Amino acid sequence: MAMATIQDVAAAAGVSVATVSRVLGNPAIVAVPTQKKVLKVIRRLRYVPNASATSLRKASTAKLLVTVPDIANPFFSLIIQGLEDAAQRAGYSVLLGDTHHDARIEDRYGLMLPRREADGLIFLGHRLPTSVKDWIRTQPGLAPVVNGCEYSPTLGVPSVHIDNARAAAEMMEHLYALGHRRVGVITGPLTSPLSRDRLRGTRSRARAHDAYRLLSVVDGDFSVDSGIAGAARLLAQSNPPTAIFCFNDEMAIGVLDYAHRHDRSVPHSLSVAGFDDIRFSRYSHPPLTTIGQPMREIGRETVRLLLGILRGTIRKPVSVTLPHRLEVRTSTGPAPRRARAAAQRP
Repeated sequence: MAMATIQDVAAAAGVSVATVSRVLGNPAIVAVPTQKKVLKVIRRLRYVPNASATSLRKASTAKLLVTVPDIANPFFSLIIQGLEDAAQRAGYSVLLGDTHHDARIEDRYGLMLPRREADGLIFLGHRLPTSVKDWIRTQPGLAPVVNGCEYSPTLGVPSVHIDNARAAAEMMEHLYALGHRRVGVITGPLTSPLSRDRLRGTRSRARAHDAYRLLSVVDGDFSVDSGIAGAARLLAQSNPPTAIFCFNDEMAIGVLDYAHRHDRSVPHSLSVAGFDDIRFSRYSHPPLTTIGQPMREIGRETVRLLLGILRGTIRKPVSVTLPHRLEVRTSTGPAPRRARAAAQRP
């Protein structure tokens, strides 16, 4: 069967050849309904532009696009430092886009790939922009797109992350070893695979210790304010938790602030744990027990994968799991004796 041509696509879509060319090369100047119609025909006919297989090598911009959902979050700063260092060493510049968790902004940045304004994309959120999904379908091989921090095999792109479920389980083991039975948890947004994995690891340890019914879970959004709000909800319970595990350090810092303002001594009457080990966690009062992520290494590894795709040495959506570590500091301590005794009563 002969391969489809650009003329075939234009005829099937009822547009001109020039319009098909614009959709592939400069989609911003084409009406969105027309873009969708042409891309649908391209997928149906399995059309591959003649130059697409070699254009990344022959017309390189020497620029990598990086999108981050919240540039104000200190967790991302060290990742960006690591990937920018690796990119610079390889002769690439980094274009950084702050998407504010907004899918529309993610899509606008994603359009830079079919426009050839960047050689590849590293996205540090959990959503693959629709504009990128459409573009990936037109590529003959593995597209130069890498996911950092999150892991979702359904996306079909390489990724770099830690084992979030295992890391959360280790933190819960630490709290149970200190004698805590009533544990409160403040999650991140559960639309994120990262948050869901951490919750899965948390619940697995609670079940293993026959403490699942004593586990209290409230939703957070990774902000300090949601940590404060979560602490208020958890500590207002008739039998409040003696330990609170937050799915990032910023929320844990919010819990510390709430505890201080409401005369909850940490760790004597309340233990607090976080996740990520951002640079401020060791300087909180008291220093925060947390899960350390290799943030700079995550950044460097995403660049290594992206360059491997561009150079043709990586042809499959590999998943790289980096090691984490449990950082025990003084924000966690033994459960209060009365709470331990109460939890042990039938």
